[in-house]
Amino acid sequence: MTSLDSVLDKDGVRLTVDDAVATVTLTNPAKRNAQSPALWRALAEAGRVLPGNVRVVVLRGEGKSFSAGLDRQAFTPEGFDGEPSFLDMARGSEADLDATIAEYQEGFTWWRRNDIVSIAAVQGHAIGAGFQLALACDLRIAAEDVEFAMRETGLGLVPDLTGTHPLVNLVGYARALEICATGRFVHAEEAERIGLANLVVPAEQLDGAASDLAAALLAAPRDAVVETKALLSGAVSRTYEEQRAAERAAQGRRLRDLAGVTD
Repeated sequence: MTSLDSVLDKDGVRLTVDDAVATVTLTNPAKRNAQSPALWRALAEAGRVLPGNVRVVVLRGEGKSFSAGLDRQAFTPEGFDGEPSFLDMARGSEADLDATIAEYQEGFTWWRRNDIVSIAAVQGHAIGAGFQLALACDLRIAAEDVEFAMRETGLGLVPDLTGTHPLVNLVGYARALEICATGRFVHAEEAERIGLANLVVPAEQLDGAASDLAAALLAAPRDAVVETKALLSGAVSRTYEEQRAAERAAQGRRLRDLAGVTD
């Protein structure tokens, strides 16, 4: 694969690959990268077709906003062309509704795979589904003009695109509840202070900062990063003793690999 190959470009999502770094770009700036079921399916497809040599994935949005959330057309009686409207979904069976939402979630689930590290480069609005997409990534770099908000509760809904788990892990239950229940904006300084953002930079430096972080992540051997990510991501659900055992097992694998020992 040559540098900057375009692997996917459809429904507001473009995937390009430059050696070990892939970039997923939301490409509808005229609508502030508002989201739709077609976009969610394209995001899921991007994860499926990601080349195996990719180690870092950068997620970004074209224009002034990362993503202003769900396209309001979803709330109209006609919904999106070729898609069931939300009203139609609500009138269907619980099993069908659950399956549809599960399909939508697939575009948000692959970003935390152990074999990659994902970075969201977020500017302007990251609202609702846009906030949850940023939360789907391992790391977040925010521009100084960023505005995170979870607006679903104010619409009588709940965040259902996998954002609640990482939000609670990052900021704690009480603050996550307050952010979701009030729907208020979290700006750049607070986002960095409470752990939503790893780094805040001026908007014009956002892409450069993401590239620098990607380069730093590539400096370590891939297998060591994969094992470390698995250790850290599993730590929340393990006891202290279980985590100690996981560390020993992972280090044993690394030492045997470095020594060329095969089972």
